Amino acid sequence: METRRIISLGRGSLVVSLPKYWLKLNGLKKGDEVSLTLQQNRSLVIMPGTGMRESSKEVVIEIKPNETSASIIRRIIACYLNGYSGLRIISNDMINVTQQKAIREAAGMLFMNIMEATTKGVHIQILMDDSKAHVNAGIQRMHAISEAMLRDTMTALKNFDVSLARVVFSLDNDVDHLSFLEIRLLRSAATNPGLANELGLTLIDCLDYQTLVHRIEQTADQAANIVRNIIVLEGEKQGIPKELLELMADAGIKASEMYNSAIKAFFARDMPTAEKIIEQEDDIEKSGREIASKTFANTENSSMVVCSTCSIRDSIRRIAEFAADIAEISIDRMYELRTRVEGRDKILLQKETKTAKASEES
Repeated sequence: METRRIISLGRGSLVVSLPKYWLKLNGLKKGDEVSLTLQQNRSLVIMPGTGMRESSKEVVIEIKPNETSASIIRRIIACYLNGYSGLRIISNDMINVTQQKAIREAAGMLFMNIMEATTKGVHIQILMDDSKAHVNAGIQRMHAISEAMLRDTMTALKNFDVSLARVVFSLDNDVDHLSFLEIRLLRSAATNPGLANELGLTLIDCLDYQTLVHRIEQTADQAANIVRNIIVLEGEKQGIPKELLELMADAGIKASEMYNSAIKAFFARDMPTAEKIIEQEDDIEKSGREIASKTFANTENSSMVVCSTCSIRDSIRRIAEFAADIAEISIDRMYELRTRVEGRDKILLQKETKTAKASEES
């Protein structure tokens, strides 16, 4: 970082000179225009041109003849999350049918379009304008799906309803798809001040929202894990005793309520509710110990029933942990907002004082 001194120009103007290497880098000369953007943290971003944005980024991914589908999907997701809007996937050999299928699966998962495809290359591209996205709306959609998943998961658990469990399990992919989109936006905004300003985000917002998105996605994963155990047990013609099902469902409903309250507290900046959620985590731990005690006390339970019960109990505990994590972020954001407001008020007070003083002198 380099510093520049503010100098006086004329009677009322203050100016800062621009670095010569920056002007050369952007091909700017005397008389050209630059755009100034005031950030929420009171910093000023200078960009070449009027409202110029970063050009679309494209990357080339070279895959090997024996590369697995999982590896290809991971690499495509990594490029997508790092802001690349175009991906050219090439191979010195032929891209086999399995690899072609993996590329199409990843493209569908990330809402990307296949623009061109041959036996040796595939070009996929995202056509969405990141600056037109709404981060809060996307996160709310994620939460709406995960909330419905939790509600139906606990119903399926209490009634051992396999049909409902299968429907819930299918919804997990929808949350995953939205989480990829939100993480991409947040990572791009964290490195692109212009985009962050258009989305109305600060760097702290990007960090907090990214953690929130991860916790929502992980909560949906735990709901999927619970119904997966129900489906597997039904396939093996085994079941969990009714007493245990009701005990786990009750604990799961409490954890789900914690999670829903935590999301509301995050957006409402409700500190008292956030504090209560963190304190309720001990209640879920207590229920977990009771579930474990009754599971191992029943000697008629098969090893598969015991393992599934422990897995479900662990998922319920994790849902409560994620709710507590979200509540802690809510509390942190309250103090971050207070610091921001106090700084803004201080500047406004100084401005008003100077104005009043100038009026008196005149």
